[in-house]
Amino acid sequence: MPDFRSDTVTQPTPAMREAMFKAPLGDDVFADDPSVNALQDYAAQLLGFKAALFAPSGTQTNLIALMTHCQRGDEAIVGQSWHTYRWEGGGMAVLGSIQPQPVETQPDGTLRIADIAAAIKPDDPHFARTRLLVLENTTGGQVLPPAYVAEATGLARQRGLALHLDGARLFNAATANAARHGSDVYDEARTLCGHFDSVSLCLSKGLGAPVGSLVLGSRDFIHRARRVRKMLGGGMRQAGLLAAAGQFALEHQVRRLAEDHAHLDTLAQGLQQAAESHPVLQGRITVQPWQTNILFTDIHADVAPALLAWLAQHQVRVTSGLYAGQSRVRWVTHLDVNAVDVAQALDCIARFKG
Repeated sequence: MPDFRSDTVTQPTPAMREAMFKAPLGDDVFADDPSVNALQDYAAQLLGFKAALFAPSGTQTNLIALMTHCQRGDEAIVGQSWHTYRWEGGGMAVLGSIQPQPVETQPDGTLRIADIAAAIKPDDPHFARTRLLVLENTTGGQVLPPAYVAEATGLARQRGLALHLDGARLFNAATANAARHGSDVYDEARTLCGHFDSVSLCLSKGLGAPVGSLVLGSRDFIHRARRVRKMLGGGMRQAGLLAAAGQFALEHQVRRLAEDHAHLDTLAQGLQQAAESHPVLQGRITVQPWQTNILFTDIHADVAPALLAWLAQHQVRVTSGLYAGQSRVRWVTHLDVNAVDVAQALDCIARFKG
C-alpha cells in the first residue's frame, strides 16, 4: 500500500529499533539521560552550534525557540503559509503572547526582501517590537536559494533582529544543495545553519525516527530554552529510547534522502506524462515544480473526486485539499516508499478511466 501522505509515516528500521533497545537511560529532566545528552552534543557539533535540546515535536521546538527569542508583546516576522504561522495552532500567540507578522510567501517559497524590510516596525511604543525573523527551509518541498538566505538574514542582522530557521526538513534542503553543488550534504547543512541564531530540526520526518525534534543554538540560548521546554510540558524522563533513534537517523539516514528525491522525480515525471497524454486526465492535472521529496498536483474539480476515490480504492494514500477551486494533492516520498511503490501509483493513475 503506497503511502504518500507524509514523511512522518515512516517506521523505525530494524537497526534503529536495536539502537533504541540498547540505549542507556537516565532522567532527562535531571539532564542525566546519557543517550539524550549524546544526541544533543552530537547534533550541535554536527551542525555548528554550541548546544542543542531534545523535545517531543517540531511544533514544540519551534515554539520553544520563539518563546526564548521573544517576550510578551514582541513580534516575529513569518511567512503567510509557513508552519510557524499557519500550521502550529497559533502557539506563538496563544502560548507565547508573541505577535506574528505574516508576510506573503512568493511562488518560489521566499519572502520578498522589500516585504521583510517593510514589516519591521520602528522603535515606537505604538507598535509591537519586531524582534525575530523566521525562515523555513524547505518550504512546501522548495529549497530557499542560498544567496537569498544570505540576503534575508543579512537584512535582519542590519536591523537588529534575531534569526530562527524552521529546518524541519533541513537535510532535504541540504541534499538538494549538495546535488547541485557536487558537495557533501553535512557540509551544506552546516552552511545553512550558519546564518541563524537557532534552528529547529525534525528527526521524525524524512530522517525516519519515530518521535522527536531538536532546537539548536548557543549555550545561553539553550539554557533559557530548557526552562521554556519545561513550561510547555516537553520535559521527558527516560527519553533516551527516542534519542537513540534520532542519533541513528542523523548518523545513518541522511545520505539516503537522495533516494527519496530520485523517487519523487520519477513520480513527478510520470504524473506530468499523464497530464500531457492520459485520455481522461490530459489537461486536467497541473504538476507544480518540484525540488526535493514533496510534490503538489492540482486536479480540475470535474475529475478530482473520481480520481481521489480511485486512488483510495487501490490503496494509494495521499493528502488533498481545495486550492483555487481545484483539488491540490500532495505526494511525499520517504524511507518507506520505494521504486515499486512509485511504479504502482503511476500504474494506478494510468488505469484510471474516470
